[in-house]
Amino acid sequence: MEEESLIEVLKLSASKSVELLSRARTSGMRAGITVLRPGQAVGEHSTGRNEEVLIFLRGRGKLMADGREHDVGEGTLAYIPPHTDHNVLNTGDGLLCYVYVVAPIAGSS
Repeated sequence: MEEESLIEVLKLSASKSVELLSRARTSGMRAGITVLRPGQAVGEHSTGRNEEVLIFLRGRGKLMADGREHDVGEGTLAYIPPHTDHNVLNTGDGLLCYVYVVAPIAGSS
């Protein structure tokens, strides 16, 4: 019997968000990668009862959270606490690429 593989090979293109790890395969965490074109934003959304980490791999942008703007880009890591409205905007001339990791806060189900 063939064992299910946890390894997937994905081809990314501009303007795409791909979930790499779903909650169905974990204890509640999920992760993915987002690619934004110049001027494109991911759209404001809330972390809700989750905390989130963004790891920026390429490009330049702005993270808007809690009414403040933060410069982000290659080599930047951002922590976003629970119940925080936030958005990411590509302010550069090239693609902005980042990995997101979302996990439920302790005690939430």
